Amino acid sequence: MSFHDELNQKVDKVNNLLESVLKVNAGFADYLMEAMRYSVYGTGKRLRPILMEATAELFRGDAPELPYFMAAIELIHSYSLVHDDMPCIDNDEYRRGRKTTHAVYGETTALLAGDGLLNFAYETAAAAFNDTKDPVKTAGAMKILTRKAGIFGMVGGQAVDVDCEKNKNPLTKEKLLYIHENKTAALIEAAMMIGALLGGASAEDVKKMEEAASAIGIAFQIRDDILDVVGTFEELGKPIGSDADNDKDTYITLFGFDKAQEDVKMYSDKALSIIESFEGDKSFLIKLVESLVSRNK
Repeated sequence: MSFHDELNQKVDKVNNLLESVLKVNAGFADYLMEAMRYSVYGTGKRLRPILMEATAELFRGDAPELPYFMAAIELIHSYSLVHDDMPCIDNDEYRRGRKTTHAVYGETTALLAGDGLLNFAYETAAAAFNDTKDPVKTAGAMKILTRKAGIFGMVGGQAVDVDCEKNKNPLTKEKLLYIHENKTAALIEAAMMIGALLGGASAEDVKKMEEAASAIGIAFQIRDDILDVVGTFEELGKPIGSDADNDKDTYITLFGFDKAQEDVKMYSDKALSIIESFEGDKSFLIKLVESLVSRNK
């Protein structure tokens, strides 16, 4: 089976998992559940749950808790995109080639849909305790998920990004790396750390996987900045050049295009070196990382 065939199978698996999780009746609030489903369904890459599963498989662990956390992390990622696209932040009308949630359902419903997805994510992850063989390990996974998604992770990075853009506070190189490390890399770190933990990795190996995931996340975001310059709407599914149009500083404006390309390779090589140091079957994980940092969409 080719890498792309295997990847498509894994995407389908995550999509089916998300459909089963979100297939609930919310009563009078079902209109909100409809907006939540719209926010999650579509053409997402499902990168984070796939990374989580691939990392768990690397350590060959029996992890009945894994599907709960795979669904939860994608729900958290989806909520963050809903809020990120809203007029008060990026004001984007397209995501993944179709209208964003606020453009379809209005700002109020989009705001509540994001809130609903975040809380439903934690409810979904907490359900892992019903099937766990190791409550302490599951609690550890829950701790990683909540911390990396919050002010010490994704939300913290988003806050600094908004503060620099909206409040016109200077964006230094140090702040930009902080934003990339938290806004983008933190959920990738959570995915791979949880996968390693539930897969049976030692505390030392979980830490090493966090380091690899950090490098993957930063390389991924730098590549995103590059694609905003050289990509197309058809490839990205959203308007290109928006950073320049909004006078927003990026890795390219601060470091230059050539340096950005060099650093994508530097960070991805670092991640691959760490992954290759493990003994398990890492062929799919390596190919996935390579595809992420060379992607055109």
